[in-house]
Amino acid sequence: MHRKLLLGITLFLSLGFAADITGKWVAQVPNRNGGTSSVTFDLKYDGTSLTAAVTGGGGGAAPAAVQISDTKVDGPNVTFSVKREINGQTMVTTYTGTFSGDDLKLKGTRQSRNGEQTTDVAAKRATS
Repeated sequence: MHRKLLLGITLFLSLGFAADITGKWVAQVPNRNGGTSSVTFDLKYDGTSLTAAVTGGGGGAAPAAVQISDTKVDGPNVTFSVKREINGQTMVTTYTGTFSGDDLKLKGTRQSRNGEQTTDVAAKRATS
């Protein structure tokens, strides 16, 4: 009986954390020019899958939204990939991180001509 109760509580808590990730998250990320660019992660978790459109970053003015792939949500932990075409090259950035309340902390990893590049991203839930 105690195992079933513990399993039920664990499942309830993990679904509660996952539901909290749904929404718009805004971050300032370093760009190639030494400044920062605004990036919006519009995330939606439906209990079985995570979908999103990512807008901003990637250079240029207001690039079109791109969809994420390779998603995983496990309690407060999240992983997903963003694939962009930049100057004729495909760039894939894999994000791993955690979320709690209105804070989303990610580490983005991308392979480039100069080797692996990592970026720490701290996003806040958008209020509007």
